[in-house]
Amino acid sequence: MESDLSLLTIGLTVLALVLGIAGLQMWTSGRAQRRDLLDRLSATAALPPGSGGGTPGRRRRFDSLDRRLRGTELGRRLRRKLQATGLDLTVGEYAAYVLGAVAALWLIGAAVLAPFFGPLCGIVALWGGNAFLNWQRARRTERFIGQLPELARLIANGTAAGLAMRTALSMAAEEMDEPAGAELATVANQLAVGRSMEEALTELGDRLPSRELNVLVTTLILANRAGGTIVASLRNLTTTLEERKETRREVRTVLAEVNATAVTVPLLGVGALLMLNGISPGSLSRVTGSTGGQIAMVVALALYIVGFVVVRRFGRIDV
Repeated sequence: MESDLSLLTIGLTVLALVLGIAGLQMWTSGRAQRRDLLDRLSATAALPPGSGGGTPGRRRRFDSLDRRLRGTELGRRLRRKLQATGLDLTVGEYAAYVLGAVAALWLIGAAVLAPFFGPLCGIVALWGGNAFLNWQRARRTERFIGQLPELARLIANGTAAGLAMRTALSMAAEEMDEPAGAELATVANQLAVGRSMEEALTELGDRLPSRELNVLVTTLILANRAGGTIVASLRNLTTTLEERKETRREVRTVLAEVNATAVTVPLLGVGALLMLNGISPGSLSRVTGSTGGQIAMVVALALYIVGFVVVRRFGRIDV
């Protein structure tokens, strides 16, 4: 009886060990699959919409930082902005590069000018990173706006040939170059997995906000919802978009001098500081060493910022 009980105990122990080893193996395998999935997601999170898997062989950096940021609201907003810019960067890579630029400019400002300017240079680096993303998104949006007449023409020709709206969008995605081709490929993929036409086109308008694209999106949504003479509407819209394209080019040429002035004025201030410190080394440290000097410097910088914003407002005309 005791031998049977001993055998039963040994058998149960061996079974528990086998099950424990199998469970540990399954847990390790699932963890590895989850890590691979997160790596693939981080590798494509900040790619241009519809661009596929990204650059072959491109190794993603700062994966752990990217995974932490993607779960936050700031990370999600950065991800959407990076997608709109078309840059081949993940959220973690962008955050690491900006933090590196902040540290570098902080040290350079403190060493070249004065310790007081270190934090200011760090703030400038943060603003510059965000300004670069806004500039890149605006540049890509401008390129997309330039392709809108051809896009409207392709959709009109496709629908005139009897194609459904979804098929016409997919055909235009194959025919158009970047960024229109990538954006329309994203719309076509969303439609293929069951999203409605209105949701996919509205999201496209949110990624690349512009009046011209909003008009095209509204036209396509209304035509898809209510039907009607979509071909005639799109051809009329093509002519209007061509005229607006020429008008925007003329306005940009006229305002080029104003926009150049907005950038030149702050650069003159920075150049004056460097020249003053070069003529009399340590003068900026002495000026910013007192409370009155720091207040005067902050007021001067604030006035330069106000001047930059005001001149930029003068040079901003919505067409």
